[in-house]
Amino acid sequence: MCGINGIYQFSGFKKDEIILSLMNQTLEHRGPDAEGFYKDNFVHLGHRRLSIIDIDERANQPLENERYVLVFNGEIYNYKEIKAQLSDYNFKTNSDTEVVLAAYQKWGAHCLRSFNGMFAFAIWDKEKKELYIARDRLGIKPLYYVLTDEEIIFSSSLRSILNTNLIPRKIRQESLLEYLRFQTVHAPYTMVEGVFSLMPGQQVKINEEDGPQFSYYWSLTKDFKTNKDDLETTKRHIREKLGSAVNKRLVSDVPFGAFLSGGIDSSIIVGLMAEQHNQKINTFSVIFKEDEFSEQKYARMIADKFRTDHHEIELSVDEFKETIPVALSYMDHPSGDGPNTFVVSKKTREAGVKMALSGLGGDELFAGYSIFEQIKQVQQKSWLKSFPAYARKPIASMYHAVKGDIASSKIKELLKQEHFDMEYIYQFYRQVLMDDQIKKLVKFNKLPINESFKITHALVGYETDGWKLPPMSRTSVAEIATYMQNVLLRDTDQMSMAHGLEVRVPFMDHELVEYVLGVPDKYKRPVSPKKLLVDSFENMLPPEVYNRPKMGFVLPYERWMKTELKSFCEDRLEIIKNITFIKEDALSKLWTQFLKGNKRVTWSRIWPMVVLGDWMKRNEIGE
Repeated sequence: MCGINGIYQFSGFKKDEIILSLMNQTLEHRGPDAEGFYKDNFVHLGHRRLSIIDIDERANQPLENERYVLVFNGEIYNYKEIKAQLSDYNFKTNSDTEVVLAAYQKWGAHCLRSFNGMFAFAIWDKEKKELYIARDRLGIKPLYYVLTDEEIIFSSSLRSILNTNLIPRKIRQESLLEYLRFQTVHAPYTMVEGVFSLMPGQQVKINEEDGPQFSYYWSLTKDFKTNKDDLETTKRHIREKLGSAVNKRLVSDVPFGAFLSGGIDSSIIVGLMAEQHNQKINTFSVIFKEDEFSEQKYARMIADKFRTDHHEIELSVDEFKETIPVALSYMDHPSGDGPNTFVVSKKTREAGVKMALSGLGGDELFAGYSIFEQIKQVQQKSWLKSFPAYARKPIASMYHAVKGDIASSKIKELLKQEHFDMEYIYQFYRQVLMDDQIKKLVKFNKLPINESFKITHALVGYETDGWKLPPMSRTSVAEIATYMQNVLLRDTDQMSMAHGLEVRVPFMDHELVEYVLGVPDKYKRPVSPKKLLVDSFENMLPPEVYNRPKMGFVLPYERWMKTELKSFCEDRLEIIKNITFIKEDALSKLWTQFLKGNKRVTWSRIWPMVVLGDWMKRNEIGE
């Protein structure tokens, strides 16, 4: 796990050579173990290394052979199997990085189909003067870039690109609107004008003659496996595939562990680790001195069952509160989430662990969220379709006027839709501020079509490959392609790498994802969330773990923002007020509504704007 940087100028390198050093300095926390550079007349490549596999200095990067130069961030879990197919290559290290180099030399871009892992890498072809860049299938590892007629600049970090001072530190107007809706910006866009994110499963080959050639080598909706297995066979395959995913991710030459919340997903991961590893597993949980916020007893139950070396990171809610500004200082791209991962990553790394497994992805893949059932219920109400949209609108407005809460505002938007296909109704479930609220905040009469709708419509809309998926799997695709990839995975990466900790996510193994997306709805959620996952590992977990309400980091943000963090919030909101197209009075009114307890303006509607203001201040972002 590392950080990569690069600049390729198509007609010859003319930049100041210190620029790459500045980019690398920004990535020091991502790769504290080693630093390396490659420079020629066209391309400059930089690398910061976090040593996980083959910690010998010969595996430091950039890695070079006679023709190619590679900078690589991530892990290839099946690198030993691939290496066995490359016996004609003269390997000088035992690293997975050199396997990527050798595989590309032999198979070209087709090598990606063989890789099981999380990665973003760039390969420079010294002979053809051509750069090749690729990102893993699920978008676990980040890759940002700026592309002009003269050059491409790329990095694992958005801030690294900003620190080149080669592009204006200018906020992208459409991205800010998207952020107000979803507390994030959906790839390929970022918050900065002119900076993009390479998409999951995407690759680009670029040279002076042909320019950039973007393509996809994998897709959620083109590569899933149609599943005709019976229930028992399905459960057996899930056990095998998730077990294999965990086993692959135990390959490490440094101490490792697991995040253990005491929930179903992390508990299964720990159980599989204990089955497959002959030494005690290190597990880490954040627990709170205040019982109302703590999942301590469930995490301890799993730790005792699997005899792990369990580490409890005990915090008071006030101690957690003090960590929030520090966590925000490491935020590479603004997001409304993340400090919880920052805390557990910090303590895990301080315990001497450099790699940890996480249960992230179980809810999205196995229908764990209430959104799966909610969408199903809306689509089953066929009587709604018998009323034209113009007849539903006044009913929806009246209902919202009576209730006046967030749920009723979402229902109002749902009832106004012309269609009830999944992508038309999904977009509102993850929305933070609704469009009527945003229109009051900004100086625009019309808002752009939101990216969540465009993404889901392109993936699972009628007559797409995704339409062949079972209905709940279409929701899984929407969750993975929007919320997971652009909030959860991004936050996990930036908050864990703030401490030089690598986090691996077995539920996002592409072979498991391909299989589970093809599983019929009747197996996934017949009576309760994630029942298929629980039944696939029956007898592994105590009943108390899966027969309890779903929890999370439900911390008293609302109280903090009205008291101890009030001045912090107001200072950051002032930055948002200074944006030309934001209505200053309207934002002040929204803040006042929050302070007075308005049911539509909860803390989670305001906090993302506080985070954005903090990010803009730290990174000197303007208009």
